[in-house]
Amino acid sequence: MNTTFERDLEAKGFIDIPIDPTIDLVEEINRLKKEKNAVILAHYYQESEIQDLADYIGDSLGLSQQAAKTDADVIVFAGVHFMAETAKILSPTKKVLLPDLKAGCSLSDSCPPHLFAKFKEQYPDHLVITYVNCTAELKALSDIVCTSSNAVQIVESLPESQKIIFGPDRNLGDYVKRKTGRNLVLWNGACMVHEIFSQEKIDTLRSAYPDAKFIAHPECEDHILAQADFIGSTSGMLKFTIEDPGNTYIVATESGILHQMQKASPHKTFIPAPPNNACACNDCPHMKLNTLEKLYNCLYYEQPEIILSADVISRARKPIERMLDISAKLGL
Repeated sequence: MNTTFERDLEAKGFIDIPIDPTIDLVEEINRLKKEKNAVILAHYYQESEIQDLADYIGDSLGLSQQAAKTDADVIVFAGVHFMAETAKILSPTKKVLLPDLKAGCSLSDSCPPHLFAKFKEQYPDHLVITYVNCTAELKALSDIVCTSSNAVQIVESLPESQKIIFGPDRNLGDYVKRKTGRNLVLWNGACMVHEIFSQEKIDTLRSAYPDAKFIAHPECEDHILAQADFIGSTSGMLKFTIEDPGNTYIVATESGILHQMQKASPHKTFIPAPPNNACACNDCPHMKLNTLEKLYNCLYYEQPEIILSADVISRARKPIERMLDISAKLGL
């Protein structure tokens, strides 16, 4: 940062300096990427224009793993804060940038680490499994990290006698309990996007499209999952729609994934499951804070940067590595 004006903007948590309206943003972003040896990661929930210029598109952990394998000096994570933190944990020597530091996460925010630490103290004989959608500090308090695609298998890999705390998502935890039959102690957190689907509107859509398959993310509430033809992670849902012989799908997760579904299967129809408001689809307001303009400024000024202490990185990395070890043994 070279000016007081720019430093003030950084202090507010985002880079929103005016940009010359005549420049080609996509061209300039690609130029800066090469100039700075940067790699751009885009989560499935980003706007389509950001997805289309990213080097890698996917779920949060997979993206961080991809970036760690590259020789890039700079990682730009078009996603939310905890995702960029995960990238920093796996690539501690690389500069990790997030276009807007205010791009948080309702699920991550629902589990403050200091409160979870007190919760954990109530169950000293329990092993802690946390969903990857949480802060670096929460990962540092965990024994194993999991994803929505491997949570069931991670729990099943542990002895039945092992007592388990699962957090922060109570809906994913309830789903894992049903699938495994294990009596997990759940933290009461949730993702706002996956808790506002309208049962009534989904029923109306299913009546209008009787041949459509209803697919849902396991972060959804139980009454939504109960009617799903397929339940899976975001990448799992995408894979299902590619391989499944059906032609029409009602999709209960953040609407950004529909862009990749449509690109992969242009002959198929994808309908976003509607929320309990006036919107036709369900968007994450945090994910949508990232824009091409902020992505350009982020690369140009190399700010905002994700900074984590060496201690947090070390402690948060261990439960991720334990998950990867278990996954490798299970062939996941």
